[in-house]
Formats: sequence, structure tokens, C-alpha cells
Amino acid sequence: MIVFGDQAFTTGQTCMTALSVNLNKVATLRNTRHHDAPSVLKAARIVLEAGAAGVTVHPRPDARHIRERDVFDLAELLKAPEWADREFNVEGYPDDRFLDLIERVRPDQVTLVPDAPEQSTSDHGWDLPADAGILAPIVARLKKIGCRVSLFADPDVSVIEGAKAVGADRVELYTGPYYDAFGGPKQAEVLAVFVGAAQRARDLGLGLNAGHDLTLDNLPTLSSAIPWIDEVSIGHHLIGDALWMGLAASVKAYQKCLEAGQSLRASLKTAAR
Repeated sequence: MIVFGDQAFTTGQTCMTALSVNLNKVATLRNTRHHDAPSVLKAARIVLEAGAAGVTVHPRPDARHIRERDVFDLAELLKAPEWADREFNVEGYPDDRFLDLIERVRPDQVTLVPDAPEQSTSDHGWDLPADAGILAPIVARLKKIGCRVSLFADPDVSVIEGAKAVGADRVELYTGPYYDAFGGPKQAEVLAVFVGAAQRARDLGLGLNAGHDLTLDNLPTLSSAIPWIDEVSIGHHLIGDALWMGLAASVKAYQKCLEAGQSLRASLKTAAR
């Protein structure tokens, strides 16, 4: 047991954050040609072999990156015995098309996001408790088929409490504002907001994910500040870094960021005993 301030954690809680690699940008590049290169499936194999805990995709209605076929192919890939301990996370807005796809694929985790079809990327979380009437029956429907349900959320305590109220298993903190503030005069202030929201999720027994514009530079700080994050989903910057260092090396670099950040947090908590 290690203690930091008035919080106590087991040492295992400081080194368990999973890295799920978002493959959308691989599909974006592939879709600029009429063939299957670069292959989303090959990219999935490489990141899994490099030690990623799973893969994430976001099949949008316009199929501008991940296509429905990709979702089925990845689900089949992850059934292989060697990937039995890895997870498949599918993100999307819960319209009828998306829910039908989820019911056919039944991924390990579904992350519900409130983005409109024309958005270039997810840039805000659900408006809770206002969206509770929409989300509660959908969350129940997805949990009934065996999926863990995570809700994309801004770092707002009322939103976190709303996610718990509708029955979500986890929240995924939208870390875009953290990226924008990192390295600037408001970094500590913004990070404190995320820590507060994360702590409220922990108090409520909600699992905690994080994602959006996490990088090799800012991930260790977030990880050390919130060592109880269950999973980070990283795509854009990890795939971008892979242009220079290779995909497997990029995965390993991000894993080292998680390890370094959480090791720092553990040493700080130990020193505060």
C-alpha cells in the first residue's frame, strides 16, 4: 500500500493502464486508393504483437475511415487464441445503424460519443444529465448483450455523476482541452479539473478511460496525475509518430510513457508516506 495525501492505492493500481490503439488514421490513408493498402488488419496485428492491450475503431456513417467490413474483420482477428486477453473497443454515435452493427459484432467495449456525422472528430462529451433519457435505455441494451459501456465525457463532475446514473460502466475523459493547455500557463489548472473529475469517477465506482490528442509529451504527466486510468485510446499521434519510428516502436514508446508516468506517481506517493 502506498499513500499520497489522503488517498491510498495498491501498487498494482499504478501500472495497469491499458493502451488501446485507434486504427482510424490507417484506414484514412488506405481509403485514398481503391485497394487495401495500408491494411488495417496488418496494422492491428503489428500493434497487438507490440503489446497493445487492444484496438479501437470508430465506424462513422460516411465510412470516411473505418468501414463496416473492417469492424467484422477485426472482430474475427481478435477471436484468435493468441489475442484472447486483448480487447476490441468500438466507438460511435448510437443511431440505429451503429447499434445494429454492435449487436452483430458484440465487441468487448462500446464507447458512445455524441458527435454529429459532419464532425471531423469527436470534440465534446455527452450533456448529462440532460441526455439521460436517450442514453439509459441504450446503455441497458448494450450491457444486456455483454458489452462494457463507456460514455465520452468532458471533465465535469455533474457529467460523471450523470454517467453513473444511466448505468455506464466507464467514462472516457475527452482530453482535448488538456492537450491545448499542456506546456502553457493554464496546464496545472486544467489538469486539476481532470484529476477532480477522475477522482469523482473513482469514488462512484466508475471505470476510467481517457483519449484524444494524447502524445508522447503529455501522456506521462496525465498518467502520473491519474494513475487509476484503466485505458487510454490513442490514434492520431501514435500513428503520426509511427511515420518516423515505425508502428511497433511507436506502440512501445507510448507504453513506456504510461509506465514512466505511473512510476513517477508511485514514487511521489511513497515519498509522502
